Amino acid sequence: MQFYNTTKAFVEKECVKNHEKDICSVGTRAFIITGKSSKINGSLNDICSILKKNNIPYHIFDDVEENPSTTTVYKASRIGIEHKSDFVIGIGGGSPLDAAKAIAMLIKNPEKKEDCLLHKTEELDFLPVITVPTTCGTGAEITPNAVLTYHAEKKKGSMPYKSYPVLALIDGKYILNAPRQLVINTAIDALSHALESYLNTSSNPYNRMFSKYALELWKDCKDILKKETLDIDSAQHLMLTSTIAGMAISQTGTSLPHYFGYDFTYAGYASHGHACGIFQPSYLKEYEKHDSEPVKEICNYLGFKDVNEFDEYMKSNLPEVKVKKETIYPFIQKVSNTTSKLKTFPFEISYESIESMYKDAITLID
Repeated sequence: MQFYNTTKAFVEKECVKNHEKDICSVGTRAFIITGKSSKINGSLNDICSILKKNNIPYHIFDDVEENPSTTTVYKASRIGIEHKSDFVIGIGGGSPLDAAKAIAMLIKNPEKKEDCLLHKTEELDFLPVITVPTTCGTGAEITPNAVLTYHAEKKKGSMPYKSYPVLALIDGKYILNAPRQLVINTAIDALSHALESYLNTSSNPYNRMFSKYALELWKDCKDILKKETLDIDSAQHLMLTSTIAGMAISQTGTSLPHYFGYDFTYAGYASHGHACGIFQPSYLKEYEKHDSEPVKEICNYLGFKDVNEFDEYMKSNLPEVKVKKETIYPFIQKVSNTTSKLKTFPFEISYESIESMYKDAITLID
């Protein structure tokens, strides 16, 4: 067994303002990585106010797209180098937070080019990263991973280098006015993290403490997600659930549903949380064939009587995904040939079983 996490994390109301000293102790010149929504939800203003108050120079890069590309990351890193940034602050959903980690590595290693984000040849250091999440699902504020889009390879995947943020500041107020479907999709991403870390080849009693707690927290999220609007306590609950689930996957990584989902996201069929969520019921069904007890435990933690009830719940909350038959089979073949990903599933799995999981999750069209 092993457990490792170096991020100092706070989950509380007015988190950024409460930890002004922690923020200012990280560095002397900040590079803020974000998207456009941080200007709306107040998170960017909260950070900038503290930096201004403490006379810390900063530069804002707010052109991070959904599923950030290595090209965007490299472009931003050149700006950070020119600014002489010595720490990075990621504000937003998983895309800006993951981009911030990759940018921090490239600024620290200015001689490296964009292709180093795909192939690891040596260990590299990172600038310190502060994370301020504004969605309730990715767990990126607490994990060492960075998922990027590699257009040259026509795929999404994790950067081969890993580094934990030094400080995570988690406040539910930043999701209070988020679109309802975004909240649902990202909360389901958190559910996916808890579930995939529980049913994982690398699972052990340490990470299962976090997985179990996240699943139990998610039981109450079911009612929260029915609400048209969020109150602050509900928002705090969603953010806590996301962070705890992130702690779980930081020990094990994710498993097959996430890998299946990357192709769907890259191809534009669904957002990340949506794409991962549609595969969770079929993943449970496949796991149940080999070992039913952990699946029963998960259903119990979530408040479902069995996998079928869980399946019905997921389908009622996620829009149907329709994919052409000729598109889906290359995806299945790629997964079947990727040994490293199949190893995250604790049992031997056939091409036919993978095909069945896809067909159970999506609607095939001619």
